[in-house]
Amino acid sequence: MLRFPVKKIRKQFKLLLLLVLLTSAVWFTYLHINQGKTIKLHFNYGKGKLDTRSSAGHHKSEDTSDSREDDAAEMLLLLPALTCFLSVCWQYKGQANLHVFEDWCGSSIAQLRKNLHFPLYPHTRTTLRKLAVAPKWKNYGLRIFGFLHPYRDGDFQFSVSSDDNSEFWLSPDESPLNARLLVYVGQLGTEWTAPGEFSKFRSQSSKSVHLISSRQYYFEILHKQDDMGSDHVEVGWRPFLPGLKYEVIDSAYISLYTDESNLKMNSVDHIPQTLASHIRLPEHGADMLKPDPRDTFYSTPMINPSRLENVLPACLYSPTYVVKDFPIARYQGLQFVYLSFVYPNDFTRLTHMERENKCFYRESPIYLEKFGFYKYMKMDEEDDDRPFFFPNPDDFLEEEEVVDTEDEAEIVGTQPPKKPSHPSQTSHTSNPSHQHSNPVPTQAVREGEEEEEDPDEEEKGAVNSIIIRRERRHFPRRDGQIGRDLDKDWGRDHTRGNIRQDIRKGHEEPQPRVLQPDMDSGVRGRSLSWIRTEFDQDANRSNPDPDPDPEPEPEEGEMSDYSYEEVEARPGWAEESINWQRTFSVNPMDFELLRSDWNDLRCNVSGNLQLAESEVVDVLAQYMEKLNERNGGIYTLLRIINVEKRRDSARGNRYLVELELMERGRSVVRLSEYIYLLLHRSRQGEESLENTDSAPASAPASPLLCQPVMLQWRKDVMVHFVVPVKNQARWVQQFISDMENLHRQTKDDNFSIIIVDFESEDMDVEQALRESGVPRYEYLRREGNFERSAGLQIGVDTIEDSHSIVFLCDLHIHFPLNILESIRKHCVEGRLAFAPIVMRLGCGSSPQEPDGYWEVNGFGLFGIYKSDFDKIGGMNTEEFKDRWGGEDWELLDRVLQNGLEVERLRLRNFFHYYHSKRGMWNAQNKKKG
Repeated sequence: MLRFPVKKIRKQFKLLLLLVLLTSAVWFTYLHINQGKTIKLHFNYGKGKLDTRSSAGHHKSEDTSDSREDDAAEMLLLLPALTCFLSVCWQYKGQANLHVFEDWCGSSIAQLRKNLHFPLYPHTRTTLRKLAVAPKWKNYGLRIFGFLHPYRDGDFQFSVSSDDNSEFWLSPDESPLNARLLVYVGQLGTEWTAPGEFSKFRSQSSKSVHLISSRQYYFEILHKQDDMGSDHVEVGWRPFLPGLKYEVIDSAYISLYTDESNLKMNSVDHIPQTLASHIRLPEHGADMLKPDPRDTFYSTPMINPSRLENVLPACLYSPTYVVKDFPIARYQGLQFVYLSFVYPNDFTRLTHMERENKCFYRESPIYLEKFGFYKYMKMDEEDDDRPFFFPNPDDFLEEEEVVDTEDEAEIVGTQPPKKPSHPSQTSHTSNPSHQHSNPVPTQAVREGEEEEEDPDEEEKGAVNSIIIRRERRHFPRRDGQIGRDLDKDWGRDHTRGNIRQDIRKGHEEPQPRVLQPDMDSGVRGRSLSWIRTEFDQDANRSNPDPDPDPEPEPEEGEMSDYSYEEVEARPGWAEESINWQRTFSVNPMDFELLRSDWNDLRCNVSGNLQLAESEVVDVLAQYMEKLNERNGGIYTLLRIINVEKRRDSARGNRYLVELELMERGRSVVRLSEYIYLLLHRSRQGEESLENTDSAPASAPASPLLCQPVMLQWRKDVMVHFVVPVKNQARWVQQFISDMENLHRQTKDDNFSIIIVDFESEDMDVEQALRESGVPRYEYLRREGNFERSAGLQIGVDTIEDSHSIVFLCDLHIHFPLNILESIRKHCVEGRLAFAPIVMRLGCGSSPQEPDGYWEVNGFGLFGIYKSDFDKIGGMNTEEFKDRWGGEDWELLDRVLQNGLEVERLRLRNFFHYYHSKRGMWNAQNKKKG
């Protein structure tokens, strides 16, 4: 019986395999030859030049048969592929690494490089079979990299085509560090090409590149796609010879840089770092990015606490706006949150965003669009030559003038010259309280657009009426007839706020129905509908005919008074001349001083309220005098770093003063203390209801500067960051890295991070924490679906020290270096909780280019002592079990009703990164058919 020679076959396996491959190649070649295809190659592979006679013959055959040229080009690529296949290509994997950065706006590669996770933490890591991809998606960036294997020795030319911008980088060897930019499509984001359009831009085609077939070359492709167009990117190559077409680089000539199939998403050591991913970004022009002494004040040594003892007399701190045990409607706590005033200017106002959003100014957006700020200007008198939209110069008000409701009709009765009069309505641009007429957000619409509040609320309040009138006195009316003509021209009643501009453009701006509780004058409750009711009543008094007959529409062929349509010049008509010499007068206007400490939910680009310098100087002069009296005059004030004021016109103003002092002329120390300016008391012991600014001259005593009892913040208290997570590897890794950097820069050991993990599968969170440099951490794993409220509560429950601070946090946050001290300063056990306002970055924005808006409605980032957190009952885990959105407002209601103040400030360099909710937490990807 014959035996099968297994041992011999094993010994000669490689030889047999080569024989099989050779036989297959010969048979494959025979089939093509048998089809009658003739190949004429006239290439000199060593020098990459054409033989002149062969070239002439080639062009002659090209003229006679186009199909034969295509066949020749096809076989030109086929034969080297067969050669590669027979020799060394069996080791190539035929793939390239593909990293996807989703949910990122913009169309330029520079925009892609601004992404926080670029290049180490992509949303998806996968592979690609050829250098041409079109996922049919939007707002993403791609990074494709691997090794290129030329099919022959010689000179090559490369080109890239894409929608939108793209770059192709190539190294002269296999090292990523030597990669250089070879070709690209655009740099500004406005450039794009059609698929296969390899010659649209000069930058698309490269010079000759000499490659050797026995070597491999590192390559990298960057691509950025916005939300428009047919997305694609492809790289073509050809021998550097005239007349040849670019061919897309196929799988036979590429290989992986590394195999990532078995790696976790937070494993990044294998990812190449190149010049393509580390080009320095230009600086942004936002004022908020400029250095500020607040940012690094934590590094200055603290003054000896004994030096501050008995500097000021002690006094009781009990503000009137605290709503302890006062019944408020659900989610109405937002109306009882007050803002603090800040000095000096911290430039948190987003001045670089006001080209698109002018809500900081109190005029109607429609008014500003038509007339701008001309009402604040007084044109110098000329020979009756004034534009139609200027009021009579006599109506221009000086800054000190005050307009009462009765005087308004007389002022606005003046008509602009050379223009017919119109029936008038009350313009809402003339009323400063319009900025507070937005309703309060509700949980139901967390990310919706603004909704209109019912203007027919019948609630009334005397206190609110006083406030409205006071606001009017600070903001002189200068609209004149303009506002009325404008309202009539648009045919809408602006008084009731029917014209609204959604300043968020689709961002999170929820709105609810507001329930109005009965309120006494002792608590400055601020029901927004009451404000509107008072305003409506004022408007009706000054406008007895609220619905005048509408002005007839202009007949066909006529122009309306405010039309900007171009009029065709008629023969014999003189063109209107422009007076380039027109001059004007203006009064200084500080719009910052017109703002109040109400929680303005309308304008989300305005920054912290600004405190008047004169007030700061007066208070600090008194304090420095007392400090030096107590310490023998050893302190000199070097700089006022920060002063924060919380106003209470009924009892007194609370200040947080932060000063840089010189002690004994030798050392620099910092002082950061709460002080209180207690207003005078009457003989009966009752507190005065008058504001310090408007106190009567017959006041029996001046305000008392004192030390508020039980209002000292602890400098070394432990802060616990509590974060629930699920399948957010790149964000978890970024959060851990930020905490490491915070510890490294501040040398502060008194903080810890508590991560509650709902069965993340994309990384080992616990191992990442063990390998990190954070001073303390706690890892808690919980089964089941993601629940934010439950996750936060589980994290807080692990904290043993009830006298430490809990900071309920989010993953997608960029923290300033002074975040720890900011939390400590604004959290006082039994007194203060802290809800810093974070800046939500827009799609495609970064901390280096902060375009976005302040999240004035969000309270998800919240600092509070654990004892206070337990006292109010913690998170509502029953109602918010299977959803999130609204749990922060519900928590805020209970915090306020338990007698705590909530400090609300915008923090410099405190950002919420843009991210979508696609694929997050409990979402499951649905395959497309």
